[in-house]
Amino acid sequence: MRIFPETITELWNEWELRVLVLISLSLQIILIMLGKRRKYTTRNWVRFVLWLAYLSADWVATVSLGVLCNMQGFSKSTDSAPHQDGTIMAFWAPFLLLHLGGPDTITAFSLEDNELWLRHFLGLLVQVGVAFYVFLRSWTTGTNYLLFVAIPIFVAGIIKYGERTWVLWSASSGNFRDSLLPPPNPGLDYVKITEKYGEDIDLWSGFNKRPGYERYRVDTNIILDARIFHEAHYFFKIFRCLYADLILSFADINDSYEAFKTKSPNKAFKLIEIELGFIYDVLYTKASLVYSHAGSFLRPISFISTVSAFMGFLIVNKHGYSKINIIISYVLFIGALVLEIYAVIVQLFSDWTVLWLSKHKSPRWNRIFEAIFSRRLAISENKRAIYEKKRWSHSMAQFNLIGFCLRHKPAQCLRIWDCFGVYEKLEKYLQIHLKDITSELEIFVFEHIQPKAKDAEGNATRINEVCHYRGDEVLRAFDDLRWSVEVDFDESILLWHIATDLYCDKCQDAKIPEISKSLSDYMLYLLVMCPFMLPNGIGQIRFQDTVAEAERFFQDRKLPSNRSDACDKLLAVDSRFPQASVKGDVCKSVLFDGCRLAKSLQLLERRDGWDSEKVWKMISNVWVEMLCYAANQCRWNQHAQQLGRGGELLTHVSLLMVHLGLTEQLKVIKGEGIVPL
Repeated sequence: MRIFPETITELWNEWELRVLVLISLSLQIILIMLGKRRKYTTRNWVRFVLWLAYLSADWVATVSLGVLCNMQGFSKSTDSAPHQDGTIMAFWAPFLLLHLGGPDTITAFSLEDNELWLRHFLGLLVQVGVAFYVFLRSWTTGTNYLLFVAIPIFVAGIIKYGERTWVLWSASSGNFRDSLLPPPNPGLDYVKITEKYGEDIDLWSGFNKRPGYERYRVDTNIILDARIFHEAHYFFKIFRCLYADLILSFADINDSYEAFKTKSPNKAFKLIEIELGFIYDVLYTKASLVYSHAGSFLRPISFISTVSAFMGFLIVNKHGYSKINIIISYVLFIGALVLEIYAVIVQLFSDWTVLWLSKHKSPRWNRIFEAIFSRRLAISENKRAIYEKKRWSHSMAQFNLIGFCLRHKPAQCLRIWDCFGVYEKLEKYLQIHLKDITSELEIFVFEHIQPKAKDAEGNATRINEVCHYRGDEVLRAFDDLRWSVEVDFDESILLWHIATDLYCDKCQDAKIPEISKSLSDYMLYLLVMCPFMLPNGIGQIRFQDTVAEAERFFQDRKLPSNRSDACDKLLAVDSRFPQASVKGDVCKSVLFDGCRLAKSLQLLERRDGWDSEKVWKMISNVWVEMLCYAANQCRWNQHAQQLGRGGELLTHVSLLMVHLGLTEQLKVIKGEGIVPL
């Protein structure tokens, strides 16, 4: 029984490989364009399209090679046309290797892809073997200049695929960690020291001395405007060990603290932005190879091979080949050249190139540097951008609990997706919106952290205390508020989010600090959508119980027409008693505990005579302290994951704290003896 008509089957057999090859090229274009863009965008459609293209690209290229291998049976045909078509189609095999090598802008979609380097290595061996088999099967006893032209593409394809496999291997967690370990150091000879000094071992003054530590200073030969790139790269080489769960020394922390304590908030955050850009490039792109000595050798070979093959294809005799196949071959060549040229342009305008060019202060390099970068490197205290290139999203997601509870419910027919859990996630995504991170917020965060860093400088015990502040330091003198930060951290986030919302709605002062509201909605977003970035807890259970209670409360009293009505109804409830004492511990909702906290904030104005500005400053400090606590507690591999999703404010704050010496991931390393025997 034939499912498809014979004409359709024949048409598909004729066009199957052509379609697959063109799809493979299209996927490469999508990857190289969006692979760079995902670094600085949080748009879900970009991530979805890139994810689909990333997963499909290897599959399409592999299937194409399989189809091409299967089609070589036509070579036995007595008809010359199928044989000629088989030859030119075999000519496409090296292009599929190029596609399997992938673009420079993305090698891994997520960190887990780096762990699959062994699978890609096996794929490299198998796919190169299949392409070589197709190549040999198409070779005839006569001279076939077209296949000679394909040899340079073969070389470029193997280089590209090998580059990708090597980069995945180098960015895998095990090898990345091993690459950061110092070489084995047995130290001074214990036996010789003890034999020489014997009982007088304590008299050897050099035994417990530590070699002098010289703080990093920027080379004076570096072009001044590019100084920030060299500082970022220097600290990148030190702090990349955090992403491998290695320990910093106090010497590293002191070096960083000395450099950061005199910086303005704008410059500090900009330096961190560039530093995280280097981390992103190493973990998700081919940068670690492209900007190395090996890359400077392999990249010209790949480019010259592609260009020479194209020149050869232009002059080779193509008589007898199908016009459609010739056109597709031209498309593949043009696509390969465009991708190569685009990769070169991206490379030229990268931070790594700025780093390299600015080291050479000769007149020739100065002219090149100024022509490309000088207008983009003007540092201004009053402007947000030091360098026009966008390195991350500069935004933070916002999620509001009351707004989520007041959302319009869908028709019953659409809730069929509930059984798959799809609709619930979609509802949450639809409630998220983005807010730009302002320079005022950066200044506020920096000025909150800097005094604490100065107070704890060099004191491990004090550093540990400061890292564990989560609002309790701000509320130390407020007995009627301190309870709200002495509970589980996820509960504190919900309590203060509800209280901030209610106090904001009823605040008489029109000047409501945007910092408090933005951080409140951002921290709830992390709790609901990124719980893996927060300390372990039952935050999602508390959130869903709180939402369920709020929805029931609003429904029983008729759905409010707006947020103000909803806040009025909540504040009208007598919430003097803790919810646990009324409802027990089964329900984890904190809705009315949040109302109780909001009333305590209002009481500061009525009872203690505070103005709203003073209350808002306290609320903002509580939120920043919570933000810093969450940043310090988040594991660095989770920070690294977010770099491929547009970046998170939490990651930037976490690295800022490390630069200012506020991290628990450090250890005092004692020096070794310096007197040789």
